This record gives sequence, structure tokens and C-alpha cells, in this order.
Amino acid sequence: MRELSLNVMDVAQNSVRAEADLVTITVTESDKDDLLSISIADNGCGMTEEQVSQVIDPFFTTRTTRKVGLGVPLFKLSAEQTGGSFDIVSQVGKGTRTTANYVKSHVDMTPLGDINSTVCILIRCNPGIDFVFTHTTDKGSFTLDTRELREVLQGVSLDTPDVIEWITQYLEEQTQIIYGGAEL
Repeated sequence: MRELSLNVMDVAQNSVRAEADLVTITVTESDKDDLLSISIADNGCGMTEEQVSQVIDPFFTTRTTRKVGLGVPLFKLSAEQTGGSFDIVSQVGKGTRTTANYVKSHVDMTPLGDINSTVCILIRCNPGIDFVFTHTTDKGSFTLDTRELREVLQGVSLDTPDVIEWITQYLEEQTQIIYGGAEL
């Protein structure tokens, strides 16, 4: 994939298909440590040990609409081709956590891409699911937790245009801050 944010979208959609009602996306960037780490965790149905060992095979999928599943194998490949690592931990009935670690300075490093738009799309297309998105850099960190938004919104759906616009602006402002921009 051309951007890692598209891998995040794919893996998060796997969480949705696994009937998760909470998906946590964590992005940690460190120039100091030459690291980009992306973790997607859910509380979905989880996988057996056999499924975990098969999920990196592009010819394995639980979907019935197609016979291959390239999302996880490509995510793994993108991390490992930079000298990084990839890990999946899952427990049936508890959920799954996928973590990809990248060496940022490696020539084969795929750009992160527009992670904020990815998070907005996931929220807009899955308004019944909660998402916790945390983005950390050497200069700071922020978290968007839809559970907190639900409390404030008191029944207003997360996919309402005004809510999505607010989420978009919040993510843009916070991202500017953690990349060293002036506070707005």
C-alpha cells in the first residue's frame, strides 16, 4: 500500500468484522529513536493460535467474498522491509492486537499518510463502534476517545456532519501541536 494509514484502515476494518465495539489505534513517532510504531487493538472475537499463524499468509482469509487477504501480510512486509518488526497477539473471545514497528530512516520506509482522515473515516462509517486514537511524537501526544465524545454529545450520532467536522478540526489542530507547530 502507498501509505501506512491505508494498512491501519484495513486492519481496523478487520476489527469491525470481528464484532469489536472498541478499537484502539496508537501511532508513536520518534525521530530520536528512529521509530514509527503502529498498534491496532480490539475487543472483538479474537483468533485461535492457528488463525494467528495463518493470518500473515496472503492466501488465507476468513472472508467469503474473496479468496485472499492481503492487508495483514502487506502490513507485516512494510514493517519488516525497514528492518522493523511485526507482531499479532490474539485470544479467542478477548480480541486482537497488531503491532508494526518501523525504522523511520530506512530507504524502504512507507509514508504514514493521512492518518487523521483514516480515523475520521473509521468513525464516520462505524458510528456504533468506539475508537480511541492516540498519536505521540517526540514533541507531545494527544488522544481522541469517542467514548468521551458520546458523553458530551448526549445521543447525537458520531456520524453527524457537524461532529465529523469537529473531529477533523480537532485532529488537525492536535497534530500541528505534536509536530511542533504553534498552539492554536
